[in-house]
Amino acid sequence: MKGRPTDIDETVLAAALGAWGIEPVVLTHAPVGFGDHHWVAADAEGRRTFVTVADLEHKPHCGRDAAEAWTGLSRAMDTAATLESASGEAALVAPLRTGRGETLLHLTDRYAVSVFPYVDAPTGHFGQVPAPGARRMLVERLAQLHTTESPLTTPVHDPALPARAMIEAGLADPQRFRADAGPYAQRCQALLAANCTALHAALGRFDSSTARLTSEASTSPATAAVVTHGEPHPGNVLDPGGRTLLVDWDTVALAPPERDLWLATDAPEDLSRYAELTGHRPDPELLAYYELRWALDDMAAALDIFGARHPDTADTRQAWEGLVDAVTAPADGRR
Repeated sequence: MKGRPTDIDETVLAAALGAWGIEPVVLTHAPVGFGDHHWVAADAEGRRTFVTVADLEHKPHCGRDAAEAWTGLSRAMDTAATLESASGEAALVAPLRTGRGETLLHLTDRYAVSVFPYVDAPTGHFGQVPAPGARRMLVERLAQLHTTESPLTTPVHDPALPARAMIEAGLADPQRFRADAGPYAQRCQALLAANCTALHAALGRFDSSTARLTSEASTSPATAAVVTHGEPHPGNVLDPGGRTLLVDWDTVALAPPERDLWLATDAPEDLSRYAELTGHRPDPELLAYYELRWALDDMAAALDIFGARHPDTADTRQAWEGLVDAVTAPADGRR
């Protein structure tokens, strides 16, 4: 998140880092990403680590409540750490373990903290179109991930939309976004009302595709589950010195490979390269399904923000832009 949270005591956060043997002299808020809060911790010798604080109340992909979200996020972090240990090379930026072997600790009932190696390299951003060479390297990295043995802790991706009720409630009654909630509430009303019919149709397409995926998952090699990252867009890829490192493993899960591939590329030559490396030829219908699923997840997350009291900040502006894209893309038939 870009905004500095007011309900996280940085003194308490600094003390929590002691579980990793880190004694930060400087703890600097990092206004990056969306959803989680981040800091860079530097010790007396200038060694840096990257600190992530997750809001368990807003992790629907990890669980229905804070307790379930903790369990889901802990399993995801443990999976990433195990994958990193088994890879034998620098293929991902995984969470560090505490002295007791943990990858995630409670900061408060609402927040959980994890710590990562600091990698001094820029990332891209969601929606960016990588150069052909970078795309190919990412596809090859995903092929490596998808053919890796699954750790026992790997979550199983649930095809159901965790916050579907939020979308259905908004479509049934756009007036629920009260004007006094904040600056984007009435815009939500207008946006949902203008696209109501198309969004109901998009949900119908999603349900049909989900039924197909569920029925074929146990019988068809084309839908065999592999370890997927979940969000391998340019914003979650680091390239220090010509390497391709995947970061942000919150959504790692067993799922068909198309869950990753639609975000990585739509170039036929890249998909052919993936098939060459793995023996799996990507299914165009599943690629479209996961693209639609992404839009619906984004829509639900933004409606959750704007249905409650909210200010006008860089984070809510980003959420609004994401909502407009998530709503209008299915309505225009792009997803």
